Amino acid sequence: MMNWLSILVPVYNVEPYLAECLESVVSQAGEGVEILVLDDCSTDGSWALMQQLAARWPQRLRLMRHERNGGLSAARNTMIGAATGEYLWFLDSDDKLLPGAMGELRQIVQSQAPDVVLCDFAVWRERPRLKHRLRGELHRRSFSGPSGTLGRSRDVLLAGLLETGLLHAWSKISRRSLWDTSLRFPEGRYFEDMMAMPLMALRCASFYHCPRPWVAYRQRGDSILATMNERKALDQAGALRPLAEALGTQGHAPALRLAWALQCARNYTGAMRYLQRQAATLGEARTRALAQSLREAFEASSPMTAQQLQAACWRKGWWLRGARFRRWWNIKW
Repeated sequence: MMNWLSILVPVYNVEPYLAECLESVVSQAGEGVEILVLDDCSTDGSWALMQQLAARWPQRLRLMRHERNGGLSAARNTMIGAATGEYLWFLDSDDKLLPGAMGELRQIVQSQAPDVVLCDFAVWRERPRLKHRLRGELHRRSFSGPSGTLGRSRDVLLAGLLETGLLHAWSKISRRSLWDTSLRFPEGRYFEDMMAMPLMALRCASFYHCPRPWVAYRQRGDSILATMNERKALDQAGALRPLAEALGTQGHAPALRLAWALQCARNYTGAMRYLQRQAATLGEARTRALAQSLREAFEASSPMTAQQLQAACWRKGWWLRGARFRRWWNIKW
């Protein structure tokens, strides 16, 4: 019997979290679900724990291991090549599936057969507080478009993803056939999800958004945004350049152009915030050169110029958003 789903779990130094992650999957995985777990040369006890868990759940986990560390993109790419399921679900090994997620996914796949299924998520904190609940962290919506119905507009799909800016791979379950040899996660790059997932969406003829949290996303202090550096800032500012290269920046629906440009602006301002914090350490010449590189990355990625985006914000009445972007665009060192 053909597997209808492959869950791909990359592992690197996540020993404290791995058992809870995999238990959340195994407890829901019925017939036709394969679970691939790849160790990317962890230096803690992750590999030994993987073997223990495989012995605890016989024939439930398919263990893989890299001979050399390749990073998250390389781990995912290896598992894409090894997977046999009709659909792929990328799950980070410090997160977990929420109860009922896989059953709901199967019902949607059987009734609608979309190319991609989008789900929402909950932020998972070790010490949640009332302010986190008030922020809506128990249910974060990952898509701003229509829910509970089969969609067939590529522009609506892309705009809905870009408007939220939540382009992580683990909230998008996609057909394996979309991931041919020309579509993989970019190895050696940061913000790899933001680079790859819009390209996956370009290949979709249909989509379905389930407006319920299926994934608990663990909030950790060593996330990519919490440990920024020059390389990460440059990758962030240019994360949507592959989309611009694949699609071109002209002739698109206004809603898509605006959502796309706004995400480019968020990427640019996020990178510039890092640069401002590090300006005294980097020195004037290096700071100025990096700022210019970040502006060039925005210009190569966005379907709107900085001036066009500012004008669009004014027309929408988004005064604060427009003023904030203008400040970062015009900042001088």
